Amino acid sequence: MLLEEVKYHLPPRVGLTCQKVVHLKVAQVNILAENLGIPRIPSDLKLRPYQQQAIDNWFANRGRGTLKMATGTGKTITALAIATQLHQKISLQVLIVVCPYRHLVTQWGRECEKFALQPILAFESVHTWQNKLSTILYNIHSGNQKFISVITTNSTFISDSFQSQLKYFPEKTLIIGDEAHHLGSPKLEKCLPKNIGLRLALSATPERYFDEEGTIAISDYFGQILQPELTLAHAIQQGALAPYLYYPILVELTEAESRDYVKLTSKIGWAFLLSEKQKGQTETENLKLLLMRRSRLVASAKNKLAALKKLMANRLETTHTLFYCGDGLVQTENVSDLRQMEAVVKVLGLELGYRVNTYTAETPIKKREKLRKQFESGELQGLVAINCLDEGVDIPAIKNAVILASSQNPRQFIQRRGRILRPHPSKERATLFDMIVLPPDMGKSILEIERNLLRKELKRFLEFADLADNAGEARVKLLNVQKRYGLLDI
Repeated sequence: MLLEEVKYHLPPRVGLTCQKVVHLKVAQVNILAENLGIPRIPSDLKLRPYQQQAIDNWFANRGRGTLKMATGTGKTITALAIATQLHQKISLQVLIVVCPYRHLVTQWGRECEKFALQPILAFESVHTWQNKLSTILYNIHSGNQKFISVITTNSTFISDSFQSQLKYFPEKTLIIGDEAHHLGSPKLEKCLPKNIGLRLALSATPERYFDEEGTIAISDYFGQILQPELTLAHAIQQGALAPYLYYPILVELTEAESRDYVKLTSKIGWAFLLSEKQKGQTETENLKLLLMRRSRLVASAKNKLAALKKLMANRLETTHTLFYCGDGLVQTENVSDLRQMEAVVKVLGLELGYRVNTYTAETPIKKREKLRKQFESGELQGLVAINCLDEGVDIPAIKNAVILASSQNPRQFIQRRGRILRPHPSKERATLFDMIVLPPDMGKSILEIERNLLRKELKRFLEFADLADNAGEARVKLLNVQKRYGLLDI
């Protein structure tokens, strides 16, 4: 890597004037590195060839780029290795990591410690980090400190308290956007600092669903997708992800659910044609809303509970199982409707005696850590989650998963399978049960738009089936769906 290449993306000096740093003896420098969290590669870390290639390509692209790698393949490690090498080459002074969720901040904190970093975790109360950040930035500029790492959430990052500090960050600053697809939203994108030239985006799915402008904004800011793009197949072949068994579970809608589905599908057809004709924001938003309503209907299908009970009745001795639910309501007998997550906990815990607990966005950080440890030890047999375990969470001990609900967004499917396939010493392979709701038969009246939507979703299922150790068995099960909807050409 040419040092000059990286300098092309260093902006003009901003903020306070730097003073000369007093030269210290080698022994004193080592002590300083220990005390002030200067990054270094862990002695036991051996980067995979694709990780090193991604690092080389980021430097060759003059300090910008997007890493598009399958979930679970080590994007965090690759990013921290880039920061470490950058410090060695140009004396990088500041590392900022921006994450969508609080639990990812603490997870990044743990990974940073492996690289000898002592990051400031800037989230929640401003009183816990603002003064510390201001003081250390002053020390950076005065030459009294060599390096600082800051990890924050998207919401804290766009706050006035954090944004007001950005003008004081020195020129040798690297910003890392974790799960960077979030940063393409208008509210977040406008807050990305233009004065920071060294940029790295991480995401298994940098393309934003139904948002081409946001996707372009991410690429324009962070840089192009770098090679290698690591697919699920490549990751399994290289041992970065575990092999797996895949079992589709086909679920029918009730009569009432089928009627609602047909009505919504008709409205979706008209909304799609209108959005294509007028291409206005209002029409697009209306289409999104209708798709979301139908997706929620499918996600909370009542018959999934019976299918879950039948499945788990024969798996009561299993552990390390993750249950993905939707956020809709499920019709239940003799009681008012329950959120699907609550209904699942009732089936598993009360009716089957399976030891589970919930893991949601409302779960406090300390309790999440406790649940994670109980899950890894087997004290808890399962965790029931909605969306909180979709992105970034590292629980490699997951051996089994039951997906009761998924959104239309392919990102969710990609993120979830990466959660499940992370390698672990006790995991020879993972097992995934995927509940697939069969839309009602609308005969010849089925719209071509509807067939295209089904085609896209079925492609994801078939792709996952083809890479499974039991690909033949999974494919036969899905063949019935292909025949039913005339999609044998996939």
